[in-house]
Amino acid sequence: QVQLVESGGGLVQAGGSLRLSCAASGRAFGSYTMAWFCQAPGKEREFVAVSRGLDETTYYADSKKGRFTISRDNAKNTVYLQMNSLQPEDTAVYYCAAAPALLSTSRITNTREYRYWGPGTQVTVSA
Repeated sequence: QVQLVESGGGLVQAGGSLRLSCAASGRAFGSYTMAWFCQAPGKEREFVAVSRGLDETTYYADSKKGRFTISRDNAKNTVYLQMNSLQPEDTAVYYCAAAPALLSTSRITNTREYRYWGPGTQVTVSA
């Protein structure tokens, strides 16, 4: 069983930055595929970024590419999401997710592929 807890959300002005953290319990963290998703009010949860287990390859949603960076510290069982140049449309609850497998690129954006989820952290970007 893996438990995930996000932190680092908050209110920021457009153009600002935030760094989200997700602390994971459990073993073999380095082999897990770790991802961030976000969900805005009235919208479906959508993929933001992923760090695949073992090879740590990263992928990003097109809307976040160049502004967001996912990274992980396997020694600390923690994954991060550095968010720069934030815009009001980035406002959402951000969720950390974990899959105990090396997901293929065709599967990394699918919420159903992730077994574990954190409770989420709110990010609000004001204009």
